Amino acid sequence: MKTILITGASDGIGAEAARELHASGENVIIVGRSLEKTKAIASELGAPYYVADFTKLSEVRQLAADIRKDVARIDVLVNNAGGIFGKREITEDGHEKTMQVNHLAPFLLTNLLIDILVASNATVINTSSIANKILSKFDINDIEVEKNYSPEVAYGNSKLENILFTKELNRRYGKSGISAVTFHPGNVATNFANGSGSLMRFIYSSFLSKLFLISPKKGADTLVWLASTTPGKDWQLGEYYVKRKISTQVNPIANDGDVARELWDWSEEVVK
Repeated sequence: MKTILITGASDGIGAEAARELHASGENVIIVGRSLEKTKAIASELGAPYYVADFTKLSEVRQLAADIRKDVARIDVLVNNAGGIFGKREITEDGHEKTMQVNHLAPFLLTNLLIDILVASNATVINTSSIANKILSKFDINDIEVEKNYSPEVAYGNSKLENILFTKELNRRYGKSGISAVTFHPGNVATNFANGSGSLMRFIYSSFLSKLFLISPKKGADTLVWLASTTPGKDWQLGEYYVKRKISTQVNPIANDGDVARELWDWSEEVVK
C-alpha cells in the first residue's frame, strides 16, 4: 500500500484521483484550500486531510511542518493544486499570484519534504497543461510577468515552469531515488477558472464546456496511472505525458537545461 499525498484534492481531478486511488487500496492524504470541500472529500474516503492556501507561503511552510510531524513516508507526492486568475495580483509574499500558486508553492512544498521523499524513493507528479505550449510567453528574466501580463500568459508560463521544475528535480535528485514526472490531464470540466476574467472562464462555465471539456474522472486517468505504476518501467522519468504517452506538444523551452537550472536557483532564492 502506497502513501499518496495529493494537493488540490478537494475538487476536480485531484478529488477523482483520490477516490480512485483510495478504492484501489492506497493510503491517500488530502490537501485542499477550502476547509469545507477538503473535509467533505476526506470524510467520504475516511482519509486524513490538511488545509493550506498557496497564495500564502507561510501556510505552505506550516503544511510541510504538519506533514513532517504526522507522516513518516510519502511514496507519491502529487502537486496538483493550481488555477488561473484575473488581473495581475501580488501576494502577501510579494509574488505574482498565478506563478506563486502554480509553481512557487509546490516548489517550496516539495523541497521542504525532500528528505522524506528521498528516503521513500518517492514519485513526484506535477500537473501541467497544454497551456505550456499554446499560451506561454516565458521569459527567464521576467518570471513575475511584469511585462505582457494576461491571465492566459501567466497561466501558460506557470505550466511551463511545472515542466522545467520536474526536469530539474529529476536531474538533481533522480540518483537519490526520486522519480519526477509531469502530465496534462486534458481540458477538464472543473471550476478552476472561476476566479479568472479570461476566455477560459467563459468556456469552462458555459454550454461550451459540454462540447469541449472532459469529465474530471477522465482527466484523472493519467494521474492515477502514474501514481499506480513503476517509474523507469511503465513511464520515463522527467517526461511530460498526455493520455499515458509521452507528448511532443511541449514548449521548446521545456528542454532547455540551463533555463531549468536558472528557474530552480531563482525559486530557491526567493523562498529562503
